Amino acid sequence: MTLGQKIAWDDTVLPFQLDKSDTRGRLARLDGVLDGILKQHNYPEQVEALVAEMALLTALIGQTIKLRWKLSLQVQTNGPVRMIATDYYAPEKEGDAARIRAYASYDADRITDALPFEQLGEGYFAVLIDQGPGSEPYQGITPVAGSGLSECAEAYFAQSEQLPTSFALSFGKSTEGDSAEHWRAGGIMLQHMPKASPFATDGASGEGGLLTASDLLDDDDAENWSRANTLLTTVEELELIGPSVSPAELLVRLFHEEAPRVFDVQAVRFGCTCSEDRVRSSLSIYSAQDIETMTTPEGTVTADCQFCGAHYTLDPKSVGFEAEEQARDN
Repeated sequence: MTLGQKIAWDDTVLPFQLDKSDTRGRLARLDGVLDGILKQHNYPEQVEALVAEMALLTALIGQTIKLRWKLSLQVQTNGPVRMIATDYYAPEKEGDAARIRAYASYDADRITDALPFEQLGEGYFAVLIDQGPGSEPYQGITPVAGSGLSECAEAYFAQSEQLPTSFALSFGKSTEGDSAEHWRAGGIMLQHMPKASPFATDGASGEGGLLTASDLLDDDDAENWSRANTLLTTVEELELIGPSVSPAELLVRLFHEEAPRVFDVQAVRFGCTCSEDRVRSSLSIYSAQDIETMTTPEGTVTADCQFCGAHYTLDPKSVGFEAEEQARDN
């Protein structure tokens, strides 16, 4: 198989449910999405790995939430990798693909040979949900801690949503035949089904002040959750990202005793929402004097999209709030 031979389940998210353990989940495979995200930048390998992991988490979490518009994940730290930002745009209509974009900011001279997660320092992992005009955006934050971004996401769901959640992720570069290396990623997200009445706590928490599954579940649910996670730990990395096992086959291999049911698959694509109109809108808050300071020696105002690398060149007389007011008056 070469890069030109796309696997049927590449760049998809498969929702499923384990009826016997009262657990829902998602299984994602990313290929072209990661190529679209990472080819825009010349990231060091450690940064590429962090962006790949963040994009995979975004695909899994975004499909879980009943979104009308956008989910964003953000990591901000004082480490060599200062920020990672991802966006998941829900399909505009049934049958459309969801869109994902991502980028990272980092200090190149501070990147070390240490593991990717060790390039992050103290900071926070944030989940932002925007359901579009007429709705109030939501934001939840948890500290960057543990040994990976997936542990940060698990902590977010435990603390902010009180939903036991676990991830098994695999990502890395693949070389097929004489083709160039490219990134592939695969992952499974498990989440205990929420009850009709939200779980109420009395403020008690697990070790270290963080809620754990035992804090959130009664005995029967805790046993079911433990069993599903024990099965999840048996998955092999190549099963998650390799081309030989389909997502549905993998679920049967792992969870056949838990009565797995699959639902409609969701396609995902790399996609950016930047445009010249959006750039003009973002510049509309600046005065003519501010715009003058942004003008290049060539007499233009330029802007680059961090996500997709698009470059915009604008006439300084056509941007800023004074130009916008003139346009409205005319």
